[in-house]
Amino acid sequence: MRSIEDADVSGKRVVVRCDFDVPIKNGEIEDDTRIDNNIPTLKYLLEKGAKLFLISKLGRPKSKDPNLSLKHVIGAVSQKLSREVKFKEDLDENIPGDVTLLENLRFWPEEEAGDLEFSKKLASFGQLYVNECFATSHRTDASFVGIPKYLPSYAGLNLIKEIEELKKMLEHPARPLVSIIGGAKIETKMPVIDNLAKVSDTVLVGGKLMFEVDRAYLPENVLVAHDNVDKKDIGPKSAKMFREYIAEAKTVIWNGPMGVFEEEKYLEGTKQLAQAVASSDCYSVIGGGDTIAALDRLELIDKIDFVSSGGGAMLEFLAGKELPGIKALEESP
Repeated sequence: MRSIEDADVSGKRVVVRCDFDVPIKNGEIEDDTRIDNNIPTLKYLLEKGAKLFLISKLGRPKSKDPNLSLKHVIGAVSQKLSREVKFKEDLDENIPGDVTLLENLRFWPEEEAGDLEFSKKLASFGQLYVNECFATSHRTDASFVGIPKYLPSYAGLNLIKEIEELKKMLEHPARPLVSIIGGAKIETKMPVIDNLAKVSDTVLVGGKLMFEVDRAYLPENVLVAHDNVDKKDIGPKSAKMFREYIAEAKTVIWNGPMGVFEEEKYLEGTKQLAQAVASSDCYSVIGGGDTIAALDRLELIDKIDFVSSGGGAMLEFLAGKELPGIKALEESP
C-alpha cells in the first residue's frame, strides 16, 4: 500500500475519498473530529502543488435529502484549509475550483451498488486517487473499490496511521494485552472476540453481548460479565473484576460500551472501565461511535492514546478480515 508521501502530486488533480460523515443538526456540525482527521493529508497535497477533488458520503440518505447535503461542511473545510472550497452538485465535466467538494456520494445509488461506470466517472475528475477514509473502507462502495482500478492510488496519512495502530495491536502489542468488547450485534462481534482471543491475554465481554454469547464454546481467556443491572449494564462484581485486569494491562483495545450508557442509571459499568483505562499506564486504543460518545460524555477521551475513526472497519480489521477499500489500494496499478 503506497503512501501519498510516495506520490508526485505537483500540478496534478487528486481525487480524495474523504471522511466528512459528521453529525449534523439543524444545519450545524455537532462534532467535526472526522473532518479534522482529513486535514493533514489535504494540506500536504496542497502544499505539494496538487489540486483537489474531494468526495465523501454523509449519513444514510434514501434519496437526495437536503438535510444530508455536504453543503453543510463546506464552511468548516474551507476554514480548516484556509482557502475557498467550491461545491459541485452534479457529475458534468466542469470542475469549478482548485479545491472542489462533490455532493454527498450516497445521493447516487450507484455508489453503494459499487457500480464501475460510476467509479470511472469519479476517476475522470483526477489523475491520482487517495483514500483517507478508514471508517468506511470495509464497504464495497464505488468510491473505494472502483476508482483504484482507473487511477494510481495511495493511502492518506490518517488511514496509514489507523492501519499501523491496529496492526500493532494484533502483531506486537505490549503485554498483557486486554481487549474489551461490548455493545450488541453478536453476529458482528463474535468473529472479533474469536480473533482477539488468539492475540490477547484476556478478552472482557460486556454490554448486550453478555446475554448473547454461548459461554460453553468460548476460549478460556474470554471472560464474560456475570452480573448485571436490569440487563442494561454490567453489574458491580463484573466491573470490579474487569478493572483488575485493566490495572495489570500494558495495552487495552476497547470497542463497545458496557451498557445503555445514554441513561444515567446504566452508565456506571462503562464509567468504571473508562476511569480504569484513563488512569492506567497502558497504551489504549478505542473505536466505535458509541464507545467514543461514552468517553466524550465522561470527558475522558483525551486520556486515550489512539481513537480510531472506524467502528465497523475497526471490528472487521480486528477480526482478521481483509478490508475491500484497503485491498483495492494494494491492487491499484
